[in-house]
Amino acid sequence: MHRKKGGFFGYWGILPLTVISLVIAAGILLNQREEAAQQFPPVSPQGSEPGTETIPVPDEPLDAAPTEDTGMSASTDTVTRQAREILDGMTLEEKVGQMFLVRCPAADGAQKVEEYHFGGYILFGRDFSEKTKDEVIQSVQAFQNAANIPLLIGVDEEGGTVNRVSRNPNLREAAFWSPQKLYAEGGFALVQSDTREKCGLLRGLGINLNFAPVCDVSQDAGDFIYKRSFGQDAEETAAYVRVVVQTMSEEGMGSVLKHFPGYGNNADTHTEIAYDDRAYETFLESDFLPFQAGIDSGANLVLVSHNIVACMDGQTPASLSPRVHEILREELGFAGVIITDDLAMEGVRKFAGDTEVAVQAVQAGNDLLCCTDFETQVPAVLEAVKQGEVKEERIEESVLRILELKISLGLIEPLAS
Repeated sequence: MHRKKGGFFGYWGILPLTVISLVIAAGILLNQREEAAQQFPPVSPQGSEPGTETIPVPDEPLDAAPTEDTGMSASTDTVTRQAREILDGMTLEEKVGQMFLVRCPAADGAQKVEEYHFGGYILFGRDFSEKTKDEVIQSVQAFQNAANIPLLIGVDEEGGTVNRVSRNPNLREAAFWSPQKLYAEGGFALVQSDTREKCGLLRGLGINLNFAPVCDVSQDAGDFIYKRSFGQDAEETAAYVRVVVQTMSEEGMGSVLKHFPGYGNNADTHTEIAYDDRAYETFLESDFLPFQAGIDSGANLVLVSHNIVACMDGQTPASLSPRVHEILREELGFAGVIITDDLAMEGVRKFAGDTEVAVQAVQAGNDLLCCTDFETQVPAVLEAVKQGEVKEERIEESVLRILELKISLGLIEPLAS
């Protein structure tokens, strides 16, 4: 099938003075950049101590280091045409399978790929624990070898409290620092170099999608999400998101903005249903800003939380709400792939059973379903299509976006422009 391989000066007397001024200004700027580079060296693979200064919030991206060709330069029209050609050759089972990004099973991972045609796997700590680099690479490659359409291989490597890879000393001497610690120690220069190193580590293992950055705005240490957040106000969090997304894009790593529409001070949806009673103005003035910055910077995916947000849809978790997805698409202008938070979390399982929740997630407008119970949920969605509860055109709409994503990331070799 489709194999992988991813006017002019009015007065002449002003001209010399202008040139001299520009040369002097350029020299000052170059000197400042050199000093900043000395103060904030890149994070080393050994986790060496960074500096202790901070730098101002950037209005523009920091300088990009040269990167290898990741296949992300194909024109939009060419990518869409190629994705459509692949889609036209897929069976219904293959289309539905592509909409599932599954928690990697403890056994028979390659066999399950062949059977269910998954869009990808998300790996957790158990998938790296005590393994060597070669062992991880071999496992991931086995999954890819079993797939007709290359898999998204995702992981949560946020830094700080959520690290799946770098907690294994065989893969990195020390776990990646949290965004808050990075910024406190070295400003955005350290955030950028850390992001760059992280992307290199993940790519070297065969991982092509990092579920980061966290876009949630929190400045209260008592909030559930605080330790995972940037810990600053909305504008500074937006600046952080911009740096991380742009750097990930330069490195050919897929990015995921989470947790839309913004977690706020809500309870942990891993263990319970969370109700958000904040006014819509709060989202417009604060929570949406980091997501908008990430979208404008080219983020690949947005993850939708299970919070029930009263000002948007007071009856349904955001992940299952058509209205929340409409806001993300139409008001924030996101055209990429939307993914649910894990459908195994209690915040959504207490709302609907495993069979119903998967179908509702598709109907709401999600492109990818992050799930554990795929043996129940994949057949449920497939049956819903066969029974006319979900139109096949709705499935194809999502699969087209997923295929475009895989082409843009270089997982599927792009056609010549």
